[in-house]
Amino acid sequence: MSKLTTPQRRHAIISQLERQGEVNVDELARQFTVSEVTIRKDLTALEKNGLLLRRYGGAIAIPQELISEPNSPVSAYKKAIAQAAMQRIPLHARILIDSGSTTASMIPLLNNRPDLVIMTNSLMIANAIRELEPEPTLLMTGGTWDPHSESFQGQVAEHVLRSYDFDQLFIGAAGIDLARGTTSFNELLNLSRVMAEVAREVIVMLEADKIGRKIPNLELPWSSITTLITDERLPEATAQAISQQGVQVIRVSLKGAE
Repeated sequence: MSKLTTPQRRHAIISQLERQGEVNVDELARQFTVSEVTIRKDLTALEKNGLLLRRYGGAIAIPQELISEPNSPVSAYKKAIAQAAMQRIPLHARILIDSGSTTASMIPLLNNRPDLVIMTNSLMIANAIRELEPEPTLLMTGGTWDPHSESFQGQVAEHVLRSYDFDQLFIGAAGIDLARGTTSFNELLNLSRVMAEVAREVIVMLEADKIGRKIPNLELPWSSITTLITDERLPEATAQAISQQGVQVIRVSLKGAE
């Protein structure tokens, strides 16, 4: 095969990602007869254009949940999960809200709660909090902006978090490994773990169709999680298996949310 031009090679990489879901630097270098440095430059350029996500040793296709759809409606199950989560917040609570579409769906329900102190690492959630009437006390983690999770990450954010303590953490997940805990496509996991360390109660908000998905990165082990709020689609046997990990499982129904 004649040597491809840079645009041809990058197009071939994307085509391969669409078929396989992930690619490896070493294999691509051999396949296209170029150096690993060249392949890394290709992957960096493709990532900057929003066409893939870099991972150690290669890249993966962009997960569907990370594709930005700003005008897409919030699902009925997310709304029900958010309602159940909001009802668990006591008066005068200090709460921590991680970035994510499920956690963000709880914000409009916090109107008329000026007693709250809320910290977040998400600009989207912070802006939504600023629209509440009256506005609760808002704190930001600061840190380094991560465009993949659309949140602040890094050592500065971790240091800020450790300066506070919180009654509750509300956090989502890309999936759940029944044997281990919550999982994520994002490899920047340390901030989530620090969030869990500084909160007395860790509440995971997750639609049931994400439970059991095979995602490589363990985010929070079961030992760090207090409560899982999910929906009625979670089978009873699976709920029992999670409960045996010492986690309270709450399954909301659409009928109950009406």
